[in-house]
Amino acid sequence: MLTVAEAYAAVLETVRTAGTELVPFNQANGRILREPVRADRPFPPFDRVMMDGIAIRFDSYARGQRVFVMEDVQAAGTPQLQLGNTANCMEVMTGAVLPELTDTVVQYEHLESTEHEGFRRFTIKHLVKKGQHIHKAGSDVKENAILLDDGALLGPAEAGVLATVGKTQVLVSKRPRVVVIATGNELVPVDATPQPHQLRMSNVYSLSASLEQLGIQAAVLHLEDHAESMKHQLQPLIADTDVWISSGAVSAGKFDYLPQVLQELGMQQVFHKVQQRPGKPFLFGTFHNGPVVFALPGNPVSGFMCFYRYVQPWLLAAMGARPAATMYASLSTKVSFEPALEYYLPVKLVSQPHGKLMAVPQPYQGSGDLASLLLADAFMELPSDISQFKKGDTFPVWKFR
Repeated sequence: MLTVAEAYAAVLETVRTAGTELVPFNQANGRILREPVRADRPFPPFDRVMMDGIAIRFDSYARGQRVFVMEDVQAAGTPQLQLGNTANCMEVMTGAVLPELTDTVVQYEHLESTEHEGFRRFTIKHLVKKGQHIHKAGSDVKENAILLDDGALLGPAEAGVLATVGKTQVLVSKRPRVVVIATGNELVPVDATPQPHQLRMSNVYSLSASLEQLGIQAAVLHLEDHAESMKHQLQPLIADTDVWISSGAVSAGKFDYLPQVLQELGMQQVFHKVQQRPGKPFLFGTFHNGPVVFALPGNPVSGFMCFYRYVQPWLLAAMGARPAATMYASLSTKVSFEPALEYYLPVKLVSQPHGKLMAVPQPYQGSGDLASLLLADAFMELPSDISQFKKGDTFPVWKFR
């Protein structure tokens, strides 16, 4: 039986990509970029006025001049004007190009305005520094600099950058073709009224919703506990899918046919069982030129935890995402756990005023306690070589909310 670290490494060793595709930039939200995006010109592309006011030649101010006659108005979005007399000024608006022969902007709040014989004059009332309130061309980004690199997750900020550089089509990772598989004769559709011995299908919809957070729309399949029927339904999917995520039928029960069926279909088992709780029966394998298989335990918390600990990292890596930094939190209270297994404790994450992230353990009745997930945000990963965990101890957390 593998440790969590060994199982995680074995999962990531099988990562394969689903290829790339071009999509319109305004339909790329949540996708993984697969090409560098460069600045097509400097940022900003011109010396940009940062305050409403006047633009002057600082040399005139330095010689003691404080009253400036206005020549013209430089508005945002208009071609650059030129100051005719460096003893005068140009009225300027925020976002405008800085007029030629000017090098300093004085905001209206530091000016007194008068008009005499049709000429408008501005008197400077505060200290002025050369070059103030000017956003210099190229001071943010140089032309041809890489703005977004391969592996970037495209979101709202990235959409603005793509629009700014005129990148109307972007190369992104294709999303893997995923099928989520429910197993068990006890399961009935969500809209059915279950008998006392039956349950509505729920695990597959939690998993499907988790996939939707990654932008992946999955097909859903229900397999009954019958080996030949399982084979018949799974065989056609081998050539047409990239990932199978199943729930249930992987323990040691008399009707847990799935491991045997998968191997008969040609799956190469990578491992079966991991030194962890919940999720110990987790099975993982691959088909040659076919899908990878995450056969998760049927208890809802077990499968949910395994998705965020193993499946989501695999999917993100397959789509070319950059590896995420591990998140840590500190226990808000002491915890005990005796078995020599890595323990995944449902916790609520609470940010403290001093900046520390606290993990508050939630009431938890075991891996069948689906309702416990409603109160939690993450699983805290507690190592197997310790049985007593003190308040304030810091450990990794795997967020699902």
